[in-house]
Amino acid sequence: MATQVNQSFSVSNPDQAWGVVKDINKLVACVPGAKVVSAEGPTKAKAEIKVNMGSMAMEFSGPVEIVEADDSQKRAVIKANTREKGGQSNADGTVTITIAGDGGKVDGTANVGGKAASMGEGTVQAVLTQLVQQFSQNLSKA
Repeated sequence: MATQVNQSFSVSNPDQAWGVVKDINKLVACVPGAKVVSAEGPTKAKAEIKVNMGSMAMEFSGPVEIVEADDSQKRAVIKANTREKGGQSNADGTVTITIAGDGGKVDGTANVGGKAASMGEGTVQAVLTQLVQQFSQNLSKA
């Protein structure tokens, strides 16, 4: 099931926010429930994320990579491909983060399969929206 996320947010320091966005280790740290397990530099890492899908707590892990970063446009494209630890769910997606003026924008598509997808599109959308909102608050404080 493919789910879209589009959120705008404000940032107090656009240059500082961009510095976080273009470093995968700092970026992952802003995502609620996520952590870098092993880094392969500033653009590639293996990460884990714990999410609550309705009444189920799930933990996903897999590679996360900044596949494109444009300093002049303050725009980054991030790809992730994760599997649930000890389960049959999987999630992958592409997120574009743009910082402009005193704001930012997150545009993404997540493809969720297995047990996580059985929770329904509304639940998946709500979880993704909450993650992005908390991420943008963390980014503005980073």
